[in-house]
Amino acid sequence: MSTKISSWPAATPMWVDLGVDHLAEAKAFYAELFGWEFVSGGKEAGDYTLAYVRGRAVAGIGPKQEAGMPTAWTTYLASDDVDLTAKKISAAGGQLLAPPFDVMESGRMALALDSVGSVFGVWQAGAHIGAERVNEHGALCWNELHTREYSTARSFYSEVFDVSYQDVTEEGLVYSTVRRPLDGREVGGMHHDTALPDDAPNHWMTWFASDYVEGTATRAVELGATLLGPVEESAMGRMVVVRAPQGEVFGVIDAPRISE
Repeated sequence: MSTKISSWPAATPMWVDLGVDHLAEAKAFYAELFGWEFVSGGKEAGDYTLAYVRGRAVAGIGPKQEAGMPTAWTTYLASDDVDLTAKKISAAGGQLLAPPFDVMESGRMALALDSVGSVFGVWQAGAHIGAERVNEHGALCWNELHTREYSTARSFYSEVFDVSYQDVTEEGLVYSTVRRPLDGREVGGMHHDTALPDDAPNHWMTWFASDYVEGTATRAVELGATLLGPVEESAMGRMVVVRAPQGEVFGVIDAPRISE
């Protein structure tokens, strides 16, 4: 099952969006790479645009809200009460970049830094539930936090979202899956990333699924992107990390099809 028609359970990474300097170029890149189609919210919504795969929303793209902002995919975690979650973020050592506010009838949201400086969003669904299609070609597949401060990050998300963790045992890897409180389902990951460059911040990484990772990687390069390493095998399938022409980094992986 890869479609979703009701609100995502709390603590689930359930939406990603991207702010860019050149919206038309970004839309062209992702349309060619994943076959995305787009519907703009118009000037009233700041030209925020929803990307669709076979009629269901998978991501958002819009102009940057402020010049000079990094070009990066932002991961949003579901909340049943974004105002309460915002208070927990502050209490746990995080920082609100944008306190809770309504997004017309779509929902209510906040933007924050966690206790290790990673940017993330919180979304309380209204008319917009977040991703309506996942775990298939061109759709959101996985979200994971890359951090040098692994224990601190785990404590923060446990305190704010009441998540638990399952350690992954693999030589040379310090990693855990994130389990949401409702049912213990594994919905994200946390990686003690000791290979992060000194100038790279701790960050949430977005992974999109592909039916043919090698082909997607080749097409990305043809469209002006850069591969940050070769296509590699992993326990979850073949994978590659891509830097798009405007600088945002994301992963592509042939992940197992899992339900929501």
